[in-house]
Amino acid sequence: MKTCLVVDDSKVIRKVARHILETLAFNVAEAGDGREALAYCQVTPPDVVLLDWNMPVMSGMEFLRALGASGVMPRPKIVFCTTENGVGHIRAAIDAGADEYVMKPFDRETLESKLQIVGLA
Repeated sequence: MKTCLVVDDSKVIRKVARHILETLAFNVAEAGDGREALAYCQVTPPDVVLLDWNMPVMSGMEFLRALGASGVMPRPKIVFCTTENGVGHIRAAIDAGADEYVMKPFDRETLESKLQIVGLA
């Protein structure tokens, strides 16, 4: 079964994402910030990380850089999931190693299409 780590400081967003991902046959884990997510990935790398941009403790961008520096293998696909929609934000995320980008709020079809793009749906 495919695995996804949902990283968001909002319990509501994590719950919505979990529900959608479970209908897409994913085994889902959750983290409330980037530091928690990094620790999880170092023990059990998921197939994909659904990553929020703005979080306390460690932001999505900080997590992305730390994950790259950590040498976690296999490297999970990273789908940024955020309200930040500026071209500069999207370019920065892709340059930092994100594989895809989805805007909040998202629905099942949108998330499924992004997962197809990264080869996981």
